[in-house]
Amino acid sequence: MKINKPKPARTHEGAKGRAFTPEQELRRALMNSMLWEDQFYEDGVSIAQRMAALVPKVKPEVVAAMAIEAREDMKLRHAPLLIAREMARHEDHRGLVADTLERIIQRPDELTEFLAIYWADALGPMQQRKKAAVSAQAKKGLARAFAKFDAYQLAKYDRDGAVRLRDVLFLVHAKPKDAKQEKVWKELIDGKLSSPDTWEVSLSGGADKKATFERLIAEKKLGALALLRNLRGMLHAGVAKKTIGQALEDMSTERVLPYRFIAAAQHAPELEPELEHAMFRSIKGHAKLKGKTRLLVDVSGSMEAPLSMRSEMRRMDAACGLAVLAREIGEDVEIYTFSNDVKKIPPRRGFALRDAIVNSQPHGGTELGKAVTQVDQKGVRLIVFTDEQSHDRVDAPKGVGYMVNVASYQHGVGHGSWRRVDGFSEKILDWIIATEAG
Repeated sequence: MKINKPKPARTHEGAKGRAFTPEQELRRALMNSMLWEDQFYEDGVSIAQRMAALVPKVKPEVVAAMAIEAREDMKLRHAPLLIAREMARHEDHRGLVADTLERIIQRPDELTEFLAIYWADALGPMQQRKKAAVSAQAKKGLARAFAKFDAYQLAKYDRDGAVRLRDVLFLVHAKPKDAKQEKVWKELIDGKLSSPDTWEVSLSGGADKKATFERLIAEKKLGALALLRNLRGMLHAGVAKKTIGQALEDMSTERVLPYRFIAAAQHAPELEPELEHAMFRSIKGHAKLKGKTRLLVDVSGSMEAPLSMRSEMRRMDAACGLAVLAREIGEDVEIYTFSNDVKKIPPRRGFALRDAIVNSQPHGGTELGKAVTQVDQKGVRLIVFTDEQSHDRVDAPKGVGYMVNVASYQHGVGHGSWRRVDGFSEKILDWIIATEAG
């Protein structure tokens, strides 16, 4: 019997998978990766190991650009640092490490996190790991990145850990750009930086929570995301609903995606009218999605997985946010869900559309191929939001089809002329609009 036969790629649910080039495979692994966190079908360590193995197989400039895109567009923090660390291992890639690190490090704590990742594969306790040599390019990039941060940022992120910000400063021998920065760095080394006036510091200091929240709201010191994350805490502390409502009315919604409001409403349902109003403000003025669109939303069991270990938002929340946005900016949008069956959703708006999607059918298996066959129509744009796990084969779309993948799995589905989007960000629909406009 002949056993030397090619082994077809399969998804975790058994469908015939699609073969990817190393560049494509690195992109799909990276753009959805919350580093070392387990996903529904695959553990985080395996995903990280796969990314590390793929880096030397992809051109250095492509790897560097991908790491920057993951940080700046996909808002990922740890996975781009792993990519930079792997670049430092390989001679062909090493020359781009400094420039890449300077771009992807956007918070002071990412300086220390990079070194923790750099030494993570060394043996022994952290004090012994520090003896592992850090490459010259990595030191150069860390030094440049360190100089970007002011006293407030350094004080905010100077946290306890095996590696402190002062350790980074000693390691890379960064040079201050002026006397003011030199003074700040000396205060950092001596542990004399003033504590920043942030909501985290204020609330952890034992101050009255109600009074603290009211002060922060009055002084407009709560950013949009901080406000949304603290709604439940404000209500529990006794802050008046009217005060919170006014804060939601006043906050800047320019960079807040609909799914953020959807997640906030889960924990503060009494504020749904105010949150929905703010959500519609965030969409106002968005470029239009012209023509007819069908959105196919995965509501199978794996879409119940959280976006990250620390997040209470699910993949399904992100999918609902995309549907809400598409419903508002599309000229003609139809929305369907799929799991074991396919259901057409009534054209509701806002949170009513979210409820219709989530409650449309049991969150069971994934019959993506069958769903595409039923929904796909020539001359109609099809956007599929899924983790690309299916029991059945997914054939090429009849017209323009977009496969938006929200997971880091090695094998995905979709054969033929699918336009693939790996990762979830606020730019998905913008990218589709811009691509079709040429």
